[in-house]
Amino acid sequence: MFIVQGGKNPRDGKDYPWIDTVNKMKKNLPSVETYVSFAVDNPHYDGFISYEDAIAAASPEEPATKVEADDIWVLMYTGGTTGKPKGVMKSHTNMFSQYLIMIYDHGFSFDDCNLLVMPCCHINSLNYSFVATWVGGTVMAYNMISFDPEDLLKTVSDHRITFTSLVPTHYIMMLALSDEVKKKYDLTTIKKLLISSAPARRDTKLGILKMFPNSKLDEAYGSTEAGCVTILKPEEQLTKLGSCGREVIGTDLIRLYDEEGNLITKPNVVGEVYSKSPMIFEGYWKDPEKTAAAMKGDYFSAGDMGYKDEDGYLFLVDRKANMIISGGENIFPSEVENLVGCHPKVKDVAVIGVPHEKWGEQVAAVIVLHEGQTATPEEITNYCKGKIAGYKVPKNVIFIKDEEMPRSGPGKILHRVLREKYGMWKDHV
Repeated sequence: MFIVQGGKNPRDGKDYPWIDTVNKMKKNLPSVETYVSFAVDNPHYDGFISYEDAIAAASPEEPATKVEADDIWVLMYTGGTTGKPKGVMKSHTNMFSQYLIMIYDHGFSFDDCNLLVMPCCHINSLNYSFVATWVGGTVMAYNMISFDPEDLLKTVSDHRITFTSLVPTHYIMMLALSDEVKKKYDLTTIKKLLISSAPARRDTKLGILKMFPNSKLDEAYGSTEAGCVTILKPEEQLTKLGSCGREVIGTDLIRLYDEEGNLITKPNVVGEVYSKSPMIFEGYWKDPEKTAAAMKGDYFSAGDMGYKDEDGYLFLVDRKANMIISGGENIFPSEVENLVGCHPKVKDVAVIGVPHEKWGEQVAAVIVLHEGQTATPEEITNYCKGKIAGYKVPKNVIFIKDEEMPRSGPGKILHRVLREKYGMWKDHV
């Protein structure tokens, strides 16, 4: 079964493109037996069953099919930030556990109105829909093909939204709006916000707390496969800036392993992050080898690198696949990105390694400036000098337009695409 949204975009009155897109895809989808369309006002399309018609014709009785706890409930694909997306099999037990944990840890209740901004193909929207409906709250899907920061503020104001979950890029775009624009909208209904899907810069967090005066702020770390792994609670945002928190309830303690596979027991030592909980997936669809490679016993790793401080709080430093090795020294791009991103002219930045004959790799910063701003590479490198080790200072600075920064559907910067564009050996010999 393939379920597709139809109808018209209320902003311009034009038909959404997805019915036509799926019609063109049908020849490549021989296993799909039924196509279902849904839309406001219930339009009908040739070759599609109307969702509203199907619901109206269905029996009110519970289906006879027996569902077991270990049955697969959803097949959700990963974001593909480090490679080809993988099908993640999540059982009813996995998701049931996750919703109960998140309802408690995030504090959802019947009077919440959750706005789903992420695409519904992303685990984030699956996560933050049922946490509200399970406790009698409201869920609203934000129907925008591309993200418009001012329109989001208007939506929050018009529909009295109490919660939404966004990636750092979304928050950065809203914070970049002028004070005049921000003051047009009532943002006081927001009670809690979440940063997820990618590490957030410190200045971004502080800006969010100022922009939404009645909101608490959580930062969560997790993955499609592992569910919610850690949470940094509102009262910890200013005392543990830079951390993504401690383990959520109902889970085992996170383990960190070094490059030789040894368990790290000392604080402030970077290793690969492994988690264990009832939320852990059942495996990758038709890919047992990748499933096995991601596991150490019952513990799963998404390839993220991090360390725990003396209090047990997790600090992510980067994805293992993004690490730069220059002259034998490990450089985590996020450390450089956090610094460059604090420059007042910088809107967004991605740091990658580019080939170098002597050092193996050297640091390159791909930068999007705020609208109307100009800067030179020397201005950026001079800003970094003295704040981080010399070998971490970007040797190459590349300025691009905002629309040229490659991103996944949920808004994550695709470092691998930048490496393919700027970091190929053929371009440096």
